[in-house]
Amino acid sequence: MHIFIKMNQEIEIPEGVEAEMKGNELVVKGPEGENSREFNLGKINLEKKEKKLIFSCDRMTKKEKKIINTSTAHIKNMILGVKKKFEYKLKICSSHFPMTVKFEENKAIIKNFLGEKVDRKVELPKKVEVKLDKDIITVTSVNKEVAGQTAANLEKITKVRNKDRRIFQDGIYIINKSGKLI
Repeated sequence: MHIFIKMNQEIEIPEGVEAEMKGNELVVKGPEGENSREFNLGKINLEKKEKKLIFSCDRMTKKEKKIINTSTAHIKNMILGVKKKFEYKLKICSSHFPMTVKFEENKAIIKNFLGEKVDRKVELPKKVEVKLDKDIITVTSVNKEVAGQTAANLEKITKVRNKDRRIFQDGIYIINKSGKLI
């Protein structure tokens, strides 16, 4: 048996941040940049009134409640990102072979990883900024998902396979996620 509830959920838009609905797409602008995301919510309505974003649904089940809560979390991350960019820090560790990391246009090139002659390459999204300072790589973006995925791709490309992980500890490792030490 389904229990239907009528529910409204509001999200406050802070000062210095603008939100605009363009069809199903929400565009959030702030001092650090612009972030957009498309929401296909089905029976749920998302609208902007004054300085609030309002989710409304007439006949809501658990499924709609889950969708609203997930979308709310995405919107809060969008607002945080345009106020202050998300930052991930990675450390380059090379004990056996000196590894060289370069960033060209929208690619990361890793040379001499574990003594390999072939370079390892990773595509970088356009929405992300990557800086290299000695052995620390800093990945910043207004979009949390893009910054996190870029950091994960850099870590994944240097994963050691078919060797003893206790001895071969070379690689690129995430050490800081948006202010949280790992």
